[in-house]
Amino acid sequence: MMILFKRKAWGRRLIAAGAGLLSIMLISGCNSGALKAELQVPAEEKLPISMMVPLHFPHPPSDEIMDRIEQLTHTELEINWITDGIYTDKLNTALTTNSMKKVTFVKHIDYPFIKNAIRTDAFWEIGSYIEEFPNLRYLDSGILEQTAVDGRIYGLYTERPSSRQGVIIREDWLDRLGLETPKTLDQLYEVMRAFTFSDPDGNGMDDTIGLADRNDLTYGAFKTLSSYFGTPNNWLVKGNTLIPEFETQAYLDTMNFMKKLVKEKLINQDFAVTSKDVQRDMIITGKAGVYIGSMTDVQRLYDETKVLNPDARFTLSNRIQGPAGYKVWSIPNYNGVFLFSKKAIETEAELKKILGFFDRTMDEDVANLMRYGIEGIHYTVQDGKVLLDEGTSILRVNEVNPLYTLMIADLSNPNVMPIAKQEALTALAEELSMDNEKFLVQDPTLHLESDTYAEKNVELETLISDATYHYILGNLDQEGFAREIDRWKQLGGEDIIQEYTSAYFK
Repeated sequence: MMILFKRKAWGRRLIAAGAGLLSIMLISGCNSGALKAELQVPAEEKLPISMMVPLHFPHPPSDEIMDRIEQLTHTELEINWITDGIYTDKLNTALTTNSMKKVTFVKHIDYPFIKNAIRTDAFWEIGSYIEEFPNLRYLDSGILEQTAVDGRIYGLYTERPSSRQGVIIREDWLDRLGLETPKTLDQLYEVMRAFTFSDPDGNGMDDTIGLADRNDLTYGAFKTLSSYFGTPNNWLVKGNTLIPEFETQAYLDTMNFMKKLVKEKLINQDFAVTSKDVQRDMIITGKAGVYIGSMTDVQRLYDETKVLNPDARFTLSNRIQGPAGYKVWSIPNYNGVFLFSKKAIETEAELKKILGFFDRTMDEDVANLMRYGIEGIHYTVQDGKVLLDEGTSILRVNEVNPLYTLMIADLSNPNVMPIAKQEALTALAEELSMDNEKFLVQDPTLHLESDTYAEKNVELETLISDATYHYILGNLDQEGFAREIDRWKQLGGEDIIQEYTSAYFK
């Protein structure tokens, strides 16, 4: 089911006569400390900005916070919040129908397929304007270069660590069964087996499984498990050529591992068609005890689980030793980019005003509002540092956290206040994400171009994805999988190999 959230200006604009007095009354009644900048907003018409962004949480941010952002930045924001699971499809539709918003967020995994549109002059080049803005001018040049197309900058990036991947586990189940947090692939398998057959919740019923997974070979369990097995990150440099990951023994080992989980019913049998919401629900309701993916999901999982079961506890593991030691796949340091439509933004002057909005969001008052919410409601401050209480965690998930998508360069923005205290599981997830930096597996094609990849990879990736699922589910044997690889090569994969190889060794 598609859920489309769209912010409109229905009945919430304080622009009528007397609105200034109402604004002062609202501000004086809030617990945010000083929002003096709101009282200094000039009276001229606000800048309208339409956007399309993904929604990773149950709800868009609260109207109160959005109103404050609009007041501080002097804008009217019309934002299409689109459920993350269908975001790529919506992005493709907007591209093919030439109906882009003024500003569109493009996830890094979709970015290669947008580059042709960029080259056909569909978006503004912004690199020549960045130096004009006091905050944008300090964006990381290395990350900007990662996003560049033919050496030119078109997008403002959102920042993230290289890898947040790891394993989320029900700690109370481990304790009840006398098990330790797994440190190897064998131990991880034994935990999943015990969670399936040893009554980890102690209710005397056979009603639990080890692993809850979803229909996503990248951000679900598969790719993280494959890096533990030693699979390269998309491509392997071997000798004088590049080899796709699915032709390696480690990829086959990962499929065999997943196939074993399916055969022994240690994983939800319908994982190939399971959504992330259903996957999360299996963890929250105590039907499964292991979740493999972004470790930063743990706090929200815990918060929602403890509503149903106050005794539930979670822990994390990022170091799962495989045949080649510790390995974890990584992505670029940008999670995605904001692109600016030339059709929707007709003049350079308007473009500069919109860039000015993003520059303004990096200022201290707006950046901390977007990052933490309203002081006294969502967080408190002590000695210039932020205190994030466990008791406000769910409130922040529902009202503040969706705004992370709008924050550019937030990890390195010096105007964002440091955190002195936060939820224990969030702190652990961030600590282990930093630890992942010690054993990252990089994609060697990250900065390379392949015309065939840009043209055909959606079709070709679907072919390999389907073959992988069919192998894991027992519908395809090793010879059948090899035939699918041959078909991939015949349909354009061989050209991709040659183009990437030529570019890598150029």
